Amino acid sequence: MFFGKQGSGVKQQMKNTGQRTRAKHGGSSKLGSSLKDNLDKLKTDLHNSSDLEIRPIGSQLAPEVPMTAVYIGELTDETTLNEYILRPLMSTILRTEARNEKLVHIILERVVEVGAAYITTDIDECIQRLLDGYCLLLVQGAACGLLIHISNMEGRQVSEPTAETVLRGPQQSFNENIGTNINLVRQIIRSPSLHIDSLQVGSETRTQVALLYLDDVAEPEIVNTIRSRIEALQISSVLESGYIESLIQDRIYTPFPTMKNTERPDAIAGGILEGQIAIMVDGSPFVLLAPVTLFQLFHTPEDYYNRFDIASFLRLIRFTAFFISMTLPALYIAVTTFHQEMLPTTLLITLAAQREGIPFPGLVEALLMELTFEVLREAGVRMPRAIGPAISIVGALVLGQAAVEAGIVSAGMVMVVSFTAICNFVIPQLNIAISARLIRFTFMLLAGVFGFIGIVSGILTVLIHLAGLESFGMPYMSPIAPFDWSKMKDNFIRAPMKYLLKQKAGNVINRRSKQE
Repeated sequence: MFFGKQGSGVKQQMKNTGQRTRAKHGGSSKLGSSLKDNLDKLKTDLHNSSDLEIRPIGSQLAPEVPMTAVYIGELTDETTLNEYILRPLMSTILRTEARNEKLVHIILERVVEVGAAYITTDIDECIQRLLDGYCLLLVQGAACGLLIHISNMEGRQVSEPTAETVLRGPQQSFNENIGTNINLVRQIIRSPSLHIDSLQVGSETRTQVALLYLDDVAEPEIVNTIRSRIEALQISSVLESGYIESLIQDRIYTPFPTMKNTERPDAIAGGILEGQIAIMVDGSPFVLLAPVTLFQLFHTPEDYYNRFDIASFLRLIRFTAFFISMTLPALYIAVTTFHQEMLPTTLLITLAAQREGIPFPGLVEALLMELTFEVLREAGVRMPRAIGPAISIVGALVLGQAAVEAGIVSAGMVMVVSFTAICNFVIPQLNIAISARLIRFTFMLLAGVFGFIGIVSGILTVLIHLAGLESFGMPYMSPIAPFDWSKMKDNFIRAPMKYLLKQKAGNVINRRSKQE
């Protein structure tokens, strides 16, 4: 499995790895002065891997001293290796009488033409850096090695976001390289206050995790909480940022996300400027943002690029669509099953005529249609991109029409389910949209058994649950509960930019004064 206990945290994992390596080496994790013994240790620890390259070097710097370059071929840039390491070593006209460690220092200072290079005596670090794409230069008689960064990790180029449509704004998205992602944020926030904490998680994958925040804006308590939770993780691997999200969140048993994920650099930069902390995971284009409130999950970067009246109107549409996507099928079930008197007579007669001959009660009919639509949605996602949308759209039309003609479901139920699905697509964050889909089935069951009383009870239960949630110490329903009128200018609606900027500037000043 992907998860497993490998000690008591990342530091303990690294300690255990070093202990295993020292056991293989007879109790020592240091490089020796014998070139052959060092190479044998590396081969043993890397299990004589077929992609481990060992290149002997004869240098004019010290012709009688054997040298060897060790690297993993698929992880390194051979052009850099040849042009800036091997060629300078072989063609240098410099001669020196220095030997042992002094010779390695001369190579570092005068020969190697790569900026990221340093000397180490730890064989465990050498192995880890080889797996990161470094080249290790070993010299006979020197009980140390020169590590040179020549990594050539393959990755996607910066492109347009695929999971989030950009209507207006920068047409850029994160990719799987954490260095590129940090660079994209630095291009937007060119401030010396932008602080980056680097962590390592996973005893086997040694995945790089970075925390990005503004030093004088973010709350130190929240930063320390997030950092300590990540450092305390006891896992063997991290393959995506979803691992970190699920392991450090405040509440496990909740359908609502307490962290935001996005692949848009402008969205991450906007959150950092407002005091949030971004969590980047190497290998994932989706960056986490915390803490968040429920209402921030309905905000998009375009809200701040458009006029305030347009942005406010679109926000209200999103909130309305979220409520409809949770409750519309349940309301239809309750009205048609228990509360027919609430419908106008003409509409009631029409619905009754449609349901004539339908063999299932309203609850079963709704569950059947909703489950069918969920299957079609999942099929459209899993199918190849060229035919996935066609399968989902054609399948929904054909199955819906066939079900109505066969008398299995009514036309009204098909309309309710279709409109509910459309409302669900309006929600900008996928994880909160999935929450609405899960809650919808619960409301449908309550409506089928208790009618309106069940729906109202379900809504109250959800509100109580939301009021008790926190995102790293921040109330999830803020600024509604607890109520803060000053923050309502950028909640359900968006105030004109000049008033909004004054409010944000005031918030930043308040945070800085608290820290001072």
